[in-house]
Amino acid sequence: MATVLLFFLILLLISSSVLAASSPFSNALEILSASGYLSMALTLEITSKRLNLESSAATIFAPLDIAFARVGQLSALDLQYHISPLRLSGDYLSSLPFGTKIPTLLPNHSLTVTTSLGYFDGKLSINGISIEESALVDFGSLIIFGMGEFFSSSLEISPNLTPAPSPSPVTSLGDTSQNEPSGMDADYLGQASHLLMSRGYSIMGTFLDVQLFGIKNKTRLTIFAPVDQAMEEYAKNASDYSSIFRHHVVPGLFPRQDLEGFNDGTSLPTFFRGFMINLTRSGDVLVLNGVPLIFPDMYQSDWLVIHGLNQLLMPPIKEELVGESFSELDGGEDKPDVLDFDEYVYGSP
Repeated sequence: MATVLLFFLILLLISSSVLAASSPFSNALEILSASGYLSMALTLEITSKRLNLESSAATIFAPLDIAFARVGQLSALDLQYHISPLRLSGDYLSSLPFGTKIPTLLPNHSLTVTTSLGYFDGKLSINGISIEESALVDFGSLIIFGMGEFFSSSLEISPNLTPAPSPSPVTSLGDTSQNEPSGMDADYLGQASHLLMSRGYSIMGTFLDVQLFGIKNKTRLTIFAPVDQAMEEYAKNASDYSSIFRHHVVPGLFPRQDLEGFNDGTSLPTFFRGFMINLTRSGDVLVLNGVPLIFPDMYQSDWLVIHGLNQLLMPPIKEELVGESFSELDGGEDKPDVLDFDEYVYGSP
């Protein structure tokens, strides 16, 4: 009897080892080990449980073994600086403008996108380090990119390397003698919509055309646009998309510089009943209802500002509501609208 029990115990241990070895994270470490990133693989294996890497979303930037041989082992803090708690694909990283801040696991320290002609001829770079645009590992919520050097948390980006801003649509018109834009026209809506569609925000780009066509003069709007994948995961029917759109639109122009000027805890009203956007900070990254502002000032004109998000804005935890669909996250029928979208955008009937 004891022999049988021992046999089953050994079998159980072997089965557990096989299952553990075949987990996505373990497979990722095997790929790293076989691709010239053994030192990073061993470092991640030792720290994965403490950093909760096996069960949460992460983008990891892995230096080559030669970097470890030259500099030495990463400290725990330095390792956290090489990990972002977000899933960031290569295409998405490549679309981010120069100076975009990427949050990391190291508190109050962000990576900075340095992709421009000033660094590596326009190839993807972060903190001045060239990043392989094709991920070494892309397993669901885990993405790992290779690079040749370590990131430096003390890096200061030279303003001389910052790309010159392109002229706004208004300045290219020539006639600004009235000192006041006349409102959005179809050309500029088309530009903004096309930009969104080309960068993974096609749903918001479509709604930009549908919701804002023919709006009144002097309208000013700021849109916080979630990527398509985030919207598709929450929307259960066509009406949900319109609801999501209004959750992410606020009256007034708020480029990144203005948002950074607000105090922590500032709330912005949206065009959805009772829904507010709460601004806080995580280091130098703006956070909206717990979602990092990953692509600020994606589009900017005299009447429209669009910021990119990789998640949907949900109600703050203390206000979180439960419903059958996203469109029911409205705080109940007894709450009045903060603002009326149609009246603000198109004018009173």
